[in-house]
Amino acid sequence: MSNIYESAANTLGIFNSPCLTKVELRVACKGISDRDALSKPDPCVILKMQSHGQWFEVDRTEVIRTCINPVFSKLFTVDFYFEEVQRLRFEVHDISSNHNGLKEADFLGGMECTLGQIVSQRKLSKSLLKHGNTAGKSSITVIAEELSGNDDYVELSFSARKLDDKDFFSKSDPFLEIFRMNDDATQQLVHRTEVVMNNLNPAWKTFKVSVNSLCSGDQDRRLKCIVWDWDSNGKHDFIGEFSSTFKEMRGAMEGRQVQWECINPKYKAKKKSYKNSGIVILNQCKVFVFCSFSDSFLNSQQCILMVAIDFTASNGDPRNSCSLHYIHPYQPNEYLKALVAVGEICQDYDSDKMFPAFGFGARIPPDMILVICSHLLFLPGIQGVVEAYQSCLPKLQLYGPTNIAPIIQKVAKSASEETNTKEASQYFILLILTDGVITDMADTREAIVHASHLPMSVIIVGVGNADFSDMQMLDGDDGILRSPKGEPVLRDIVQFVPFRNFKHASPAALAKSVLAEVPNQVVDYYNGKGIKPKCVSEYESSRTLAP
Repeated sequence: MSNIYESAANTLGIFNSPCLTKVELRVACKGISDRDALSKPDPCVILKMQSHGQWFEVDRTEVIRTCINPVFSKLFTVDFYFEEVQRLRFEVHDISSNHNGLKEADFLGGMECTLGQIVSQRKLSKSLLKHGNTAGKSSITVIAEELSGNDDYVELSFSARKLDDKDFFSKSDPFLEIFRMNDDATQQLVHRTEVVMNNLNPAWKTFKVSVNSLCSGDQDRRLKCIVWDWDSNGKHDFIGEFSSTFKEMRGAMEGRQVQWECINPKYKAKKKSYKNSGIVILNQCKVFVFCSFSDSFLNSQQCILMVAIDFTASNGDPRNSCSLHYIHPYQPNEYLKALVAVGEICQDYDSDKMFPAFGFGARIPPDMILVICSHLLFLPGIQGVVEAYQSCLPKLQLYGPTNIAPIIQKVAKSASEETNTKEASQYFILLILTDGVITDMADTREAIVHASHLPMSVIIVGVGNADFSDMQMLDGDDGILRSPKGEPVLRDIVQFVPFRNFKHASPAALAKSVLAEVPNQVVDYYNGKGIKPKCVSEYESSRTLAP
């Protein structure tokens, strides 16, 4: 087994790769058209990155309804490595209002480039290519902005009262846009709120944005805020605007409100009696210190790795050399390769190196009782898990079914106890190694939605050559995963990787793929909860921002 451990050891630097910088990518499109010439599309841009010859979804923008020239407020934040060729693909899809997935969406065009091209040019515009690489009249523009050292973010909560009514048969449907005014006199969209229908006194949802995106770290930089009345044809009516700064907005940090008159310049010029077109109110402004992955795991936090191994009959008799569980005297099977590659990384972040290991889908002697989810042991290090796996195989009767919801629920129970501590001390990673399609999909979806609120991630490695299409749905790459009752996941916590894609690659490549999303999942959880690592002090309102 030493060769496997040596290969896996090469992956230990995965979370500390020398990233040159983090880059924010802003996306806009022009002239996109629907397949139906009588209607306008509902566009969404999906960012994909190439790895090992395959395209994987990184993130996606919001959907903008009825728009041929969309400017998206959702940013893509990516790591830029100067020494690597990072191939990107931007896909534009028309996503209907009743379906957020891609299976029923129309493909409107795509553009491929490298991240280096965008970073070097700062602003890259190219035609969108449709199927067959045919170029139409539509185009996409991507703007890159390097993030500075300030990683803080701000949480803002806006409302308004007595806005002008722009509709004849109902009240206005207002939404708010915030723009940052750049040094070259251009303006950059920072955030677009949701539309509040039929309401002149809207209260928009609280949102978060990085200080870099909001004002480039300059609290005196001018911000332009515009209130619109949404129209279904995409031609929104202007209600009014006002200007502010981040410094002024911070006046709402301690329970106070900041208010602005929403002004329509045309009305003001024509009507002497004109006062305003409503009042916009900032009800809350909270500034948070951004906790990075290294902040979390280098400052008294632990990664708790839990392993679950599939012992169902579909794996084949372990005594047969064709079995996925066959123990070859010189060559480890796929279960062992995946276990070692991932485990060697995670154990460095676990102080006691004792791993809970589960088995499922087997009958256990002497009574041959079917066990849905059984603890093997708390085992010392990954080598301890490997030895326990090898020793228990001859004693088990592989059976079924392939139910993974009980395992997720078991780990979620431990993770929920961690939430009571109100501090960042433990984050749970569940590694599930399975050979086939799961048989409790509805319960699994329900368990994942519940777990998305907890400090845990789920990594599923598909072993063998089964059809793993249902697993891709759990990964959330084809839309937002929902429970059978329709409740969406709070955040994406599942990463599925078929082992066959890495059959001829090094253990390092497999580990890098399955663990790539974990740092962001850790950061998203603790920043979303406003929980800081133990050694990070509370944010001080006097903290100095770059001039």
